[in-house]
This record gives sequence, C-alpha cells and structure tokens, in this order.
Amino acid sequence: MATFAEYAALARQLADQRRETDRDAVAADRHRSALRATLDQLTRRLDAQSHRLDQLGRAAGVTADPPAAPGARPASPTVSPAGTGAGASGGRAGGSPEPGTAGAGGAAAAPGRPGVGAYPQGATTTGAVVAVPAAAGVPAPRAGGVDPGAELTEARRLADEADRLIGLTETVGRRPPLLPAWSPLARALAVYAACAAAGVVLAMVLLGVAGVVASPGAVYVATCGALPVLCFVAGYLVLGRWGRPALGADGPPPRFVPLGFVTCVLLMPLAYCGYLVLFRLLR
Repeated sequence: MATFAEYAALARQLADQRRETDRDAVAADRHRSALRATLDQLTRRLDAQSHRLDQLGRAAGVTADPPAAPGARPASPTVSPAGTGAGASGGRAGGSPEPGTAGAGGAAAAPGRPGVGAYPQGATTTGAVVAVPAAAGVPAPRAGGVDPGAELTEARRLADEADRLIGLTETVGRRPPLLPAWSPLARALAVYAACAAAGVVLAMVLLGVAGVVASPGAVYVATCGALPVLCFVAGYLVLGRWGRPALGADGPPPRFVPLGFVTCVLLMPLAYCGYLVLFRLLR
C-alpha cells in the first residue's frame, strides 16, 4: 500500500503541473492578445492605405473596380454527366425516365433534395472522379504549421513598404509635370522666355519674307504687336496645362502674369528691334 509520503509527493507533483499549466495558459493568452492587437493595428493601417490609394486613384483619374458582393462566387462551368445524351436524359424512347434522372435532369440536376445526396466535388453520375483544377490566383495551402507571429511581422513589413511607396507617389504627385524640380517663379520665367525666343525666331522668318508674302509694314505690326501677345498667351496656357500638380492643387497654378507680360510683350520687340539695328549696321 502507498504511504502518506507518496500521496503527498504525488499531490505536490500535480500542484506543480497545475501551476505550470496555468502559467502556460496565461502566457498563451497574453500572446494571443498581443497578436490580436497587432492584427487590429495592421487592419487600421490597411484601411488608411486603402483610403489614401483611393484618393490617389481619383486624383489620377483611375477608378477601382467595384467590390464583389458578399457571398458571391465565381460562376463555374457546368459539366454534363457521362452517358447523359438525348436518349439517357429522357429514358428509353417512348418510355418513362430512368430512376435518378427525374425527367430533364432529375435528381442529378438537384442534389441535396430529400432522399438524394449531393455529389462530391469532382464526381460524376458514373462514379468516376474528375480532377478539378485549382482556381487561378488562389495560392496553394502551405505545408506544415503557420506561425502567426511571423506572418504578422511579414505583413507589417509589407505595410511599411506600401506606406513608403504611397508617400513617394504623393511627393511626385504634388509636383507639376513641367520642370518638377524647379520653383514656380523659375518655371514661369523659363516658359515665358522659351515662348519669347520662339517668337523672335518666327519674327526673323517673317522679316525674311517681308515684301514677298506681305508688305513690310504689316510684318512690322505683326512682329511688334500681335506676335508678342500670342507668345504671352502661349506661355500662359502652357503653365496652366502642365504647371499644375495632380495632387494638392485647389486652385490654378501661379502663372506670374506681370513677369510673362514683360518677358514677351516688352523684351521680344526690344530683341527684334536690336536685331534690326544690328542688321543695318552690318550691311
């Protein structure tokens, strides 16, 4: 017979095992709570990223596809059971349908009815099993156990990378497509100067054909009056079209109208007159 000391030792052993089990349960509960908190944080981050991506898509003129309805499944192709031809579906010619077919389709067309069991996936009425290919885009199940902590760590890393790319996209989107690294003043000056230079070249071409296509007086009026105004309008339109960023632009971009007017309307005729004076002096 067991003595009292043996019973006491067994009781102590059971108590130690109970305390160890309780400690393990508490540790597991804390671990689950930490994983749940991390999952909630990642869910909030993903919701914020989805909102930001939706804003970026609307700013870029890209609309996302509408989400699928809850519980909706993609339509699967219908496979006719083997041996169900025109004669098999209606039974023998002139006779009644065979048992299990129930007319046009019968119980085979409505599995789950009382007394009729549903066919297993990939099975036909003849009992042959057909291999059903996996749906495209669905990853195969992983072999072995999955560590939730490692999965959440990888998801957090991907979320950090997505935040970095979204921030980079927003930085690029807040810059205008025309000379994005330049300041607004430098960009406007460059655009108006380019338009004025194009106007000077066109004025020289008109001066070369003066007296042949048009009278010299009309050419001078065009080069000193209409052409500078057209160059200013061209620079104004270019800044309005390509000087506005896709994101964060509530109003029209800065176009610096006085600067453009001075550059095109005043400097261009001066440059043209200077060319005429130089041309006459060199003759």
